[in-house]
Amino acid sequence: MAAITAAMVKELRDKTGAGMMDCKTALSAVDGDIEAAIDWLRTKGLAKAAKKAGRVAAEGLVAVALSGTTGVVAELNSETDFVARNTDFQALASNIAKVALEKGDDVEALKAATYPTGSTVDEAVANAIATIGENMTLRRVAQLKVSAGLIGSYVHGAVADGLGKIGVIVALESTGKQDELAALGRQLAMHVAATNPVALDLASIDPEILAREKAILAEKNAGKPAHVLEKITESGLKSYAKEYCLLEQAYIHDGSKSVGQVLKEIEGKVGAPVALTGFARFALGEGIEKEEQDFAAEVAAAGGTTG
Repeated sequence: MAAITAAMVKELRDKTGAGMMDCKTALSAVDGDIEAAIDWLRTKGLAKAAKKAGRVAAEGLVAVALSGTTGVVAELNSETDFVARNTDFQALASNIAKVALEKGDDVEALKAATYPTGSTVDEAVANAIATIGENMTLRRVAQLKVSAGLIGSYVHGAVADGLGKIGVIVALESTGKQDELAALGRQLAMHVAATNPVALDLASIDPEILAREKAILAEKNAGKPAHVLEKITESGLKSYAKEYCLLEQAYIHDGSKSVGQVLKEIEGKVGAPVALTGFARFALGEGIEKEEQDFAAEVAAAGGTTG
């Protein structure tokens, strides 16, 4: 029997989209013949994933999972919204988020992690593609942890527990009362879902973004004295922070206060200092270019006409 090398397994996987163990099994079954292994996988229904890999997957689900002081939000994409209602797809998204609680938010490392069935996460996705018949992509994952306190969460447009169109997690560091923190965490997560902040505060914003904002302010006020421009820039950045920085935003549940003020005020109820140390917000399909479909052309093609 021919020796099955890692390079052979990789080549077969690249050609078929099948899982690594399936590729190794196929190669072993046909004595290392790549083309025969492709046929072997096709007969088993495991090479279907490759045919679908080029299709745009911008639908699907955002999954949220919590365990103790750790929280995860993950996005698993599919081609159509219909698949998001498939219970097998829902279980896949939910299980991947649970695996990420332990493995973290490195997507490639997560794909190689062990899925509850014993395969890898990547193989579980490939098998779902073959079974359900649509391209799927594990797009991104975010994980938050606190040493004391909890991770608050909110799922918008939920189709099942922890699964929906928008998923948010927020990290609250505190030794205070858990019930008060839990209520606050959900309210803050709802706020993040509604306002989509860029960062916690100005100090957390990408320096390139801040530099661009300063350049815009400078261009708008070109010709003014340096000390005047400095004050204008400072004021402009404060306005920017109130719109895009979570701690400075007007709280959606009480517009008379900022999120930062709400955190300070609730410390009395919680019985200890409360720090909002991080957040993650995933909206399904954001940033993915969807293919424009000409419905009339599709109907004409299905009917054998070209218009």
